[in-house]
Parts: sequence; structure tokens; C-alpha cells
Amino acid sequence: MRVSIDNTKWWQTAYAALIFFTRLPFWRFYEPPKQCYSHVVEYWPLAGWLTGSAMGATVWIASQHTSATVAVLLALALRMLLTGALHEDGLADFFDGFGGGRDRKRILEIMKDSHIGTYGVLGLLMYLAILVASMSRIDSSLLALSMVAADPFCKMISAQIIMFLPYARTEEEAKAKTVYVKYDVVAGIRLAVLGLLPMVVAGYVMIDFFSLSLVSLETMVTVPCLVFYGLYMLMNSKLRGYTGDCCGALFLLVELSFFVAFQFVVG
Repeated sequence: MRVSIDNTKWWQTAYAALIFFTRLPFWRFYEPPKQCYSHVVEYWPLAGWLTGSAMGATVWIASQHTSATVAVLLALALRMLLTGALHEDGLADFFDGFGGGRDRKRILEIMKDSHIGTYGVLGLLMYLAILVASMSRIDSSLLALSMVAADPFCKMISAQIIMFLPYARTEEEAKAKTVYVKYDVVAGIRLAVLGLLPMVVAGYVMIDFFSLSLVSLETMVTVPCLVFYGLYMLMNSKLRGYTGDCCGALFLLVELSFFVAFQFVVG
């Protein structure tokens, strides 16, 4: 007997999000109803609380014993382990598809191919080089704090894509066999709280204890929104929709823009 999504509980969907967006064995303890996975984007920032906190703690501890660059690399490696490089895989497919595809059909075909191409390799290398260089210029304590806030914040921004565009494939064609459902007002408020709360707290600490100006903070949160809009326009023009790979790429590129802007305002 199939259970209606209306009968699922919020905590089941939140738990499904932790299973879907990380590789930690939450599934060993409980398996939420299948319908929950269509709504996991509503709790994407919750997974960011986990991965962002792990990254921040790693940078803060490692920076006391090694160089800033090594500390950043360790933090990024830890997140890849926690997520199974889910978003990095999407970013590589995104670069391959949009770099090598000339039309919608070809872009989708390339993005579904499990092999990585030249655009994917070069794109990942450039992404990591810019991210590591930007993060390494930020004070370790400030970087650790910003990591905790940026991860859920950028996932909240990226989650908006499912409200702007339709899914570009059918459920059967989807890699994860899941098509995200557009969220309602209550879910949207919940998504905003999960994404904004760490940023509000971190912003207060940055202004009060690190003497960061309000204008600098506004720049840090505005630039990712502008990058999101630019990527939305690209997807709308080329695909007239989005895929799971697009979501992963969106998050990483939006987060990248956050740290690029951050190192400029504090550098």
C-alpha cells in the first residue's frame, strides 16, 4: 500500500535529506518513505549545517598545526567524503554538458554520460584552484565561521532553481530516479530559516567581533544571488529546465562566488 506524501512527517523528509545529500549511514537506522525524497531540497540547507560545521571545525583545528592552504584542502576533502563528491560530480557534468553540447538534447546526453570529459576536468581544476586560493587568503577563525554559514546559505539560494524552472528530464531518465517537487509557502519559510539562521548569527559575530562592516556583509550575500541569477538565465536559455547535476553545480558556483567576494572585502 502506497503512502500519500500528505501523510509523511516533516522529520521524515529532513531525515531523507541527510540520507540523500550525504554518504553517512543514516539509512541503517531508518528508511523514510520514498515520497519524502521528492521534497529533500526543502532541507538541503540542513545537510549544509552538517557539512559546513565539519569544514569549519577542520579549518580551525588544522590551521593551528599547518598552513592555511593545507587546512582548506583538508576541509574540502572532508566535505567530499561526507557527500560522496555528489556536488563535484554534478559540476563536472555541468561543465561537460554546457561546454560540449550545442543544443538541449546534446547537453542532456553529455550530462548523463558517466565519463568525465575535457571540460569537466578543466572546470573542476579551475573551480578548486580559485576556491582554495580565495579561502587561503581569509583569516582562519573568520574562514571557519564563514564556512559554517556559507554552506547552508548557498544551498538555500541554489534550491530556488526548482521554483524558477521545470525539471528537464522525466523521473525515469533522472540519475537519482527522483524529481524534486516545488515547495509551498510553509516549506519555503522553513528553507529560508535553515539557510539564513547560520548566516545571521555569523554575520552578527563578524560585525561585532571581527569589525566587518555591514556593507562588506551585504556584498558577500548579494554576489551569490547575482551569480545564481546568471546561471538560471543560462539554464533557461540552453535547457529550459534544470537537472540534478545543475543543482550541484549551482551550489558550488554560488558558494565559490561567496568566498571570492569574501576574500575581496576582508583582504
